[in-house]
Amino acid sequence: MAEIKSTLDMVLARAARIAAESDAQEDSGEDTVKEGMRLAAGFLNQPDGDSLAAMLSGQNTDRQAALRQGMARALLRNIVLPRDEALKERSELAIKGILDLMAEKSGAAVTGACSELGQLLDQYSKHKAQMTKQLEDLLLNQLEQQYTARGLQPPARLTAAMNPKYKDELARMLLDLNSQYDQAMDQRKEIIARLVTG
Repeated sequence: MAEIKSTLDMVLARAARIAAESDAQEDSGEDTVKEGMRLAAGFLNQPDGDSLAAMLSGQNTDRQAALRQGMARALLRNIVLPRDEALKERSELAIKGILDLMAEKSGAAVTGACSELGQLLDQYSKHKAQMTKQLEDLLLNQLEQQYTARGLQPPARLTAAMNPKYKDELARMLLDLNSQYDQAMDQRKEIIARLVTG
C-alpha cells in the first residue's frame, strides 16, 4: 500500500510540475504579446524610429508570432473614427504599421483590408461634413421660416445652432453615422486580426 501511495505522490508531483511549466509558458506568451503591444505603441508615438518588421527580425518564430499578435492588437485599437485631424493621422499611421508588420505574412488580403480602412477614414470625414452641413442648412431654413411666419426679420447672424433641435439632431445624426462606420471598420479589423493569428 505504501508503494502505491508513493507512486501516486510521484504522479501528482509530476502533474503539478507540468501544470506549473505550462502556466509559465502561457504567462511568457502573454508577456510577449504585451511586449508587442508596447513596441507598437512606441512606433505610434515615434514613427521615425525602427519599423515594426525590423523589431521582429532576429526573434525566434514563436516569439515573432506573439510579438506580431500584440503589435497588431495595439495598432488595430488605434484605428478609430477621426473626430479630429490628429486622430486621423494616428489611424493612418496605425494602418501603415499593420502593412509593414504583415508585408511578408499575407500581403494581398491585408493590403486590401487596410486600403478599405483608409477609404473608410476618408469617407467618414467627408460624409460627416456633408451631413452636418445638410442638417445645419435644414435647421437654419426652419428658423428663417419661423421668423418669417411671425412677421419678424431674422437676426443678421442667424445660425443653425440657435435652433433648439440642433444639439439633439446633430447628436442623433452622428450616432447613426458613427454606428455605420464603426461596424464597417470592425469588419475590416476582424479580417486583419484573423490574418495575424492565422
